[in-house]
Formats: sequence, C-alpha cells, structure tokens
Amino acid sequence: MVRNIAEVTLNLRVDDYTNRVLGVIKEAFGLRDKSEALQKFVELHGEEFLHEHVSEAVAREVMASTDAHIKK
Repeated sequence: MVRNIAEVTLNLRVDDYTNRVLGVIKEAFGLRDKSEALQKFVELHGEEFLHEHVSEAVAREVMASTDAHIKK
C-alpha cells in the first residue's frame, strides 16, 4: 500500500494500559518515542482495518480532502 507522507500533530489522552503498550512497542523496536510506537502499531495492524471497512478509492478521497483542508 502506498502511503502519502504528511505529518499531523495530535494531542492524545490515553489510559494507563495504552500508555504501557506503547512503551513496550517503543522498547521492542528501539524507537525514539511513543509517537513512533503508535506509527509502528498502525503500520503493523492498520491495513486490516482499512481493508475491511474502507475501499482504497474512499481512502484516497479522504486524503485528498484532508490535504486540501491543510493547504487552506
């Protein structure tokens, strides 16, 4: 799957369990921070959600709409 590389800044509030899981992923893959751990998790598991629920055409449309919004 080809991904459009763009950065988005998020302020997330997670529970203790999620925080611990991200910490384990961070250490397991030698990542710099939990942001990279979240990206790794999505890299490993994200496609199963996109494949099941959203067609590639819809995903492209959403990405194009998001890009247009960001440019404003």
